[in-house]
Amino acid sequence: MKQFGGAVLFLDRNDINTDEIIPAKYLNESSKDALKSNLLEDLKLPAFDPKKDIAGKGAVLSRVNFGCGSSREHAPWALEVNGINIVIAESFARIFRQNMYNCGMIAAELPASIIDELFTEFAGHSTILSVNTEKGGLTFKSENKEKTVPFVLKDFEKALVDSGGWVEYANKHY
Repeated sequence: MKQFGGAVLFLDRNDINTDEIIPAKYLNESSKDALKSNLLEDLKLPAFDPKKDIAGKGAVLSRVNFGCGSSREHAPWALEVNGINIVIAESFARIFRQNMYNCGMIAAELPASIIDELFTEFAGHSTILSVNTEKGGLTFKSENKEKTVPFVLKDFEKALVDSGGWVEYANKHY
């Protein structure tokens, strides 16, 4: 089973699309490793430098409609090959969200008020996320703050995560 959590990458913007996650010019790549150095290279955020800010991160916190745009598994693959196996946002594009679970990753949806609190309390600080998939808890911890928030994994989503993704799930059950 994958490890979930780690240092948090704060992407404070709505509608981060799949072309910003991994630009279309890399869709001819057939290995996940080939995508690694291009994650978020086209994302425009103040003071964000993908060459410096992604390394060592294990989780992303963002806003509304993360993963919108064209449907492609390359977007979750580019996150995964960089060690990011959980994205937390208010909402996700439907296909991106399902592709995350198909890859054995987590797309955790939280209410806007909780997302706002997390950005206010933790953005700009070195923050570590711990994930409890059994009890559905996300614990954010920085130098002197800690906050645990609940999240829900539906039974089938949990089965996909526990199996490592759709292919592994299908191999066990069919």
